[in-house]
Amino acid sequence: MTLITTRPGPGNARPYRFPTVVRRDVAGGRVVAAHLPGQTLAVALLLLDAGAGREPVGKEGLGAVLAKALEEGTVQRDATGFALALEGLGTELATGLDWDSFQVSVQVPVDRLVAAVRLLGEAVRTPRLDPDDVRRVRDDEATGLRMDWANPGPRADAVLRADLFGVTNRWGRPLYGDPDSVAGLDVEDVTVFHSEWFLRPGTLIVAGDLDRLNLDALGAAAFAGTGGGPAERGGPIEVPLPAGRRIILVDRPGSVQSTLRLGHPSPHRAHPDHVPMTLAGTVLGGAFTSRLNHLIREVRGYTYGIRGDFASSRRFGRFAVSSGVQTAVTAPALVEAVGEITRTRAGGVTEDELAVARSWRAGQLSVELQSPRAIASALTTLVVHDLPDDYHARLREELLAADVAQVSAAAAAHLHPDALTLVVEGDAAVIRDDLVASGLGEVTDHPG
Repeated sequence: MTLITTRPGPGNARPYRFPTVVRRDVAGGRVVAAHLPGQTLAVALLLLDAGAGREPVGKEGLGAVLAKALEEGTVQRDATGFALALEGLGTELATGLDWDSFQVSVQVPVDRLVAAVRLLGEAVRTPRLDPDDVRRVRDDEATGLRMDWANPGPRADAVLRADLFGVTNRWGRPLYGDPDSVAGLDVEDVTVFHSEWFLRPGTLIVAGDLDRLNLDALGAAAFAGTGGGPAERGGPIEVPLPAGRRIILVDRPGSVQSTLRLGHPSPHRAHPDHVPMTLAGTVLGGAFTSRLNHLIREVRGYTYGIRGDFASSRRFGRFAVSSGVQTAVTAPALVEAVGEITRTRAGGVTEDELAVARSWRAGQLSVELQSPRAIASALTTLVVHDLPDDYHARLREELLAADVAQVSAAAAAHLHPDALTLVVEGDAAVIRDDLVASGLGEVTDHPG
């Protein structure tokens, strides 16, 4: 017997609502929570002002090593005992590191959250940091980086960042350090960094059913044994644009592809143009349907994919394009990419392109901000960047309301094709002459 039925049509889109935000001072720290009625799972995330930007120059990778060392036992219990305690609650420590913050979180049913936060606090405030464990974690991290840096890309990323922000500045070096910087860390570096930044209270982010959670108890568990006030965060860093476009050639002998990284400085995260900048970046290179991907992949066939967008932290930002192309088309691909950036800056975006970008960005936001962990991550954005509590409630509307004039103005103001640094990692002997002949800018060889 054959059953035939009609496929149901899509339902009406439900209005997007970001949950109510609650802020409370508890036990010397700050709790920022979102109410998720009826949600069985809850997330607690300890947010510390201990991001990579706090690492001393030459000691890059401290945060990444310390993140892995936190699960190697505490003063109260060894690594096995701590792992069993976490397992008994059905959770694990999840760590995260960016330029602005260090994050440690747990996700459990609401009735276990206080116990899980106690374990989280134990790991963060009183890690064992046994010298042998720290050295082993450091060596593992350095080995992982060596394997990663053997592939195309990390060196090009590091060269671009150094050129944009200056290698003598922490933000001009790789976020997680490089194999040499991590291998050079010693136990004292890790213990001093911990004592300086991990004993401050920080902010506890909570996402869950607040009718079933005690925020005072959670704060007391997270901030026990802490002291000291918040550190000076500093304002946005003024990064000057280069006087002209130039090419930095990173030699990778015998490579059959060239890795491309193009970029220049751009505004910090809280800049008022953030929404139109994001949409301009989406039209240019931030989606599969973008101008760059259509031209370089679909029309020219130079690459499997190319991406360009704006990225920003609390103090600085950058516009960057990344791709890998066949060695023989390295120079043409660069010429086309720079040309498309130039056209976007000069001519702005069209209504059809912007309609797709608006719909995708707004729809993505509505889909992503559903789970407790996603809501907790969104709350960290409010705290780190000093944004208002209704920021996410308004963001979708701002994305949908942005018009062609606003987005085109942002492209004209924040895209600088004549100030791009073009990093090319490839076979220098094969591609240097073509790069010189392209006329895109002076070609210099990277000494590394």
